Amino acid sequence: MIRGSIVALLVACSSSTPTVSDPDVATPAPRTPGLGATVTPDGSHVVFRVASTRATRIELAIYEDPFGTERRFEMTREGDVFAVQLAAAELPATIYYGYRAWGPNWPYDPAWQPGSTTGWLTDVDSDGNRMNPNKLVFDPYARELSHDPTGSVFGVGDANRAKDSGRVAPKGIVVRDDVFDLGTRPLRPLIDDVIYEVHLRGFTQAAGGECAGTYAGAAQKAAYLAALGVTAVEFLPVQETPNDRNDVDPESANGDNYWGYSTLGYFAPDRRYACDRAPGGPTREWKAMVRAFHDHGIKVLIDVVYNHTAEGGGSALLSLRGLDNAGYYQLDRAGTGFTNSNGVGADLATATKPLAANLAIDSLVYWHESLGVDGFRFDLAPVLGNICGPGCFEYAPAFLSRIADEVAGAELIAEPWGIAAGTYQVGNFPAGWSEWNDKFRDLIRDDQNRKGLAAVTPGALATRVLGSSDLFRDPGRAPSAGINFLVAHDGFTLRDLYACDAKANAQAWPFGPSDGGSNDNRSWDHDGDAVAQRQAARTGLALLSLSQGVPMLTGGDERLRGQRCNNNPYNLDSPATWLDWSSPEPSFTTFTRRLLAFRAAHPALRSGAWIEPAQVSWRDAAGSVASGAYLGDATKPVLGWLLSTLDDDPIYVVYNRGTAALRITLPSPPGTAWFRVADTGAWMEPEDNISAPGNEHRMVQANYDLASRSLAVFVAR
Repeated sequence: MIRGSIVALLVACSSSTPTVSDPDVATPAPRTPGLGATVTPDGSHVVFRVASTRATRIELAIYEDPFGTERRFEMTREGDVFAVQLAAAELPATIYYGYRAWGPNWPYDPAWQPGSTTGWLTDVDSDGNRMNPNKLVFDPYARELSHDPTGSVFGVGDANRAKDSGRVAPKGIVVRDDVFDLGTRPLRPLIDDVIYEVHLRGFTQAAGGECAGTYAGAAQKAAYLAALGVTAVEFLPVQETPNDRNDVDPESANGDNYWGYSTLGYFAPDRRYACDRAPGGPTREWKAMVRAFHDHGIKVLIDVVYNHTAEGGGSALLSLRGLDNAGYYQLDRAGTGFTNSNGVGADLATATKPLAANLAIDSLVYWHESLGVDGFRFDLAPVLGNICGPGCFEYAPAFLSRIADEVAGAELIAEPWGIAAGTYQVGNFPAGWSEWNDKFRDLIRDDQNRKGLAAVTPGALATRVLGSSDLFRDPGRAPSAGINFLVAHDGFTLRDLYACDAKANAQAWPFGPSDGGSNDNRSWDHDGDAVAQRQAARTGLALLSLSQGVPMLTGGDERLRGQRCNNNPYNLDSPATWLDWSSPEPSFTTFTRRLLAFRAAHPALRSGAWIEPAQVSWRDAAGSVASGAYLGDATKPVLGWLLSTLDDDPIYVVYNRGTAALRITLPSPPGTAWFRVADTGAWMEPEDNISAPGNEHRMVQANYDLASRSLAVFVAR
């Protein structure tokens, strides 16, 4: 994930001597059930339970409204859990709550009152404790949150230590676990899926209507995605994050957090994406949206961020840091700072500390089992496997295997890299995991956009088209371990990949300004030729859809959505990043829909097992079997492949990678004749570049003229 301000990165990385080297530390003690606020089955009581290994005293604070006065109750310690049970009749109808914590750096003194420094020893001690009872912290297990934190009152140091945050701090909201029909969960194998990555608000904000940009709005697009051929929608982060100020003031765009990769509450659906923001409304509306997608056979996946939190790398005490800083975060060697392998803030110590590990597992289980989520894409996932300890990085997959074991039945997709040295782990995730395949992305981009700059051989292309067995097969994994993509929320859109030579992030709002963004885009504007740009986009989309593995599109790709070359609009909650439903690209959308339908209709294109040599043959321009020398020669312009499996019609794909049109020869058809399904060349735009099922063009001769930088698909019958 690319973000705006990349803070000082990890200095001592994988070359450092690890302080923890036993991977077994990634399997901590069993999870403690029942954390958070729960209503007893008979409704008579509410039980509050919060975990901390370092706190010496915790008090529960109850509020009748988010900014009201508080009532405090001492909690009883049970091992590492502090608990209190209160009669529901004595509590408000809507319960807002938080905690005040004391610890070794600030021992409890009965004389303490909010706004005083009685008992204070230090803001942070050598063991990393940062408790401050003046800072009301919200429950990490809160099912909903009341509002965002704003202002300096959450900080420490001489200027802020005694400031009481109780009145303005975000509060947890007690949400009853009501019975809700989430529909029938789609159980198809991941290899049969087409993933559509999209920002939940940006998906429908420009569509208008009372509930635009919300869970309810997204639910209304379920039928559209199903008709397009999408079988899994993947939302950018929907767990609560500080975003109340997004797009309030266009001039302050660089302070906004549109994407949401900085989680505030791991159990709470982001209330800003709810049409009904009353207490309980976001949770109910989320469930209703899941039901709508399930009713259309679409899985719901969400992007999750367990490598760091919205508390960042500073001293703000919002939740985890004020409850047990050393129990949740990976500290530096001094104990007073943090390890940062993600580029934004302190690493959560999921692989080495039970509190952090259990928080991640518990929230995943809650979203999967209670909120109906079918799978998760993990931001900077290798950070979750860091077993090195303070100030260094060493990847081990034990905790990731634990996720696969305990979140059974969910799709698990890794972004398999981070920021620090040693975090690039493509191909190294355990069984049960899939990974974003950047090798596929980069090679296709090189082949299409960097002629003369990158030497791509037909053989290298063949490896990626066939599912990247070099990355995913040796550990005993299936082709579904690779998530193929050309573009994602990070970087250019599909349109911009072929319409921009370089990023342009310094534009005025709404298309900027945005800082950061990769300079390694491997893009090309095709000399400003719009026809050539569309052809390139079709060719890229065809290569994606016809390759083994799981294809992922980004929201709006099917409509050729552009961002005017901004490749890092993380901060732009604006019309530039919303899907524009008023500007259709009907021909490209038709091409996308029919292409995905063709993939769905042909099992050979989405094999659950690795394609064996007997099932595929690689061909040259003459239709002859390509030699090893041919496949290793980057100057050869044509790669064809003939797929022949027992459960499908033979398929022939031929790709002219060169800069000149060529007459190619089709191999002898395994059936009666070849039928042309699609041709990405510009000449076929009036026919949407792909035939409707049943209207494929029968080939009466073996020769076929194929435009430069284009691809054609044939099926034998």
